[in-house]
This record gives sequence, C-alpha cells and structure tokens, in this order.
Amino acid sequence: MAAAPDRAAPGDAYEGRLIAVLFDIGNVVVRWDPRTLYRKLIPDPVELDRFMTEVCPLSWHVEADRGKSFADNIAERSALYPEYAPLIRAWWDRWPEMFSGPIPETEAAIEALHIRGVPIHGLTNMSVEAWPGVRAMTPAFGRFHTVVVSGEEGLIKPDPEIYRVACRRTELQPHQILFVDDSLANVEAAAALGFHVLHFTDPASLHPTLRRYGLL
Repeated sequence: MAAAPDRAAPGDAYEGRLIAVLFDIGNVVVRWDPRTLYRKLIPDPVELDRFMTEVCPLSWHVEADRGKSFADNIAERSALYPEYAPLIRAWWDRWPEMFSGPIPETEAAIEALHIRGVPIHGLTNMSVEAWPGVRAMTPAFGRFHTVVVSGEEGLIKPDPEIYRVACRRTELQPHQILFVDDSLANVEAAAALGFHVLHFTDPASLHPTLRRYGLL
C-alpha cells in the first residue's frame, strides 16, 4: 500500500490538488466520550469498565448512528440488562453530558478556512436525533456547506458507500478533498477511495497539515 497522503512531504504530487476539507465531527470538532457522563454515575472504575464494555459498548451505540432511534435501541438493551435500565436510559436522557466542548484548534482552523474561501463539509457517524444538539455546540458548524449524517443515510463509516454519498452531496471527487477523522479505520477507508487524509490524533497537527496542502 502506498504511503498515506497525510504523510506526504511538501512539494509532492498531492499538493495543489486539494480544494475542500471534509471533517468528522465527534473528537475532531467536539469532544465526545460516554465515560465523561458515566464516571459521574458509576464511581467504581471496575464496574464502569464492565458497563462500558459489556452493557453499553460502542458496538451497541453504533446502531443509533446507523439510523435506529435512541428509544428503540435503549429499550432493546434494557430488556437484555434490566438491572441496568436506569443507567442505559441515561445514554440519551443525559446525552449532552458526554461532551466536553469544542476543540479550539479545530474551531480556529475552520474559521481560517472560511476566511480563505475553502469549502468546508462534514461526514459524521451520528444519530439524526443527536445532530441538532451537537450542531448547536459551536458556531463553527455554521461554516459548513454540507454535513452528511450517517443516521440519515442508513450507512456508517467506514462503509465506502457513505464516502461516495459525501462526494455526490458536495459535488467533489475524492482527490479534491482532505478528509479528517480520529478513527484510523475511517481514514484508511477514505484513503483507499482516493481521498487525502489526516488521522486526527493531535489537534496541534491540523494547522500544519492544512498549510502543507496549501489550504491555509
């Protein structure tokens, strides 16, 4: 496999071809971690780990990202673990408490891109029920031209089809887009389709990458 585009050196063939940025949302624009809520509800770290890995793992939550309602998803899980039903209900009842605010480096980059006239788009694995509340967390989302929400499409990253949906919606080709995501699996899927990519592990790397590609 060729080297990932986010490791390209200045002056290489990738530069000069990008015209837009496609951002993931959770842990790229805003910080999201269910443990931020559940540490308040389950003080015992051992029990917390068990709850997060067995009772409400992310593999369960992803069905809401795929389009299932929170009510149905929670009801089904509560039937399997009735002794945890109040805690499972908190997943939606106290959903905003899973967030710890926007990421300043990303907000600043989005504003700088907007000033430069660079098209900004979003591609997120998220429930349609959750998206309006998340969108209100930072004015940076007002700079986005298009946001593809997995729950609306019935598709989730890293399914290649949702990246194709993003291309159709933005009227762009993969080679014209820098895709930024904190999930390595999602980044690798995008790279395989021809996107330029940045695996977002350190917010401080965002501005240098955008400058390297001539976007800032």
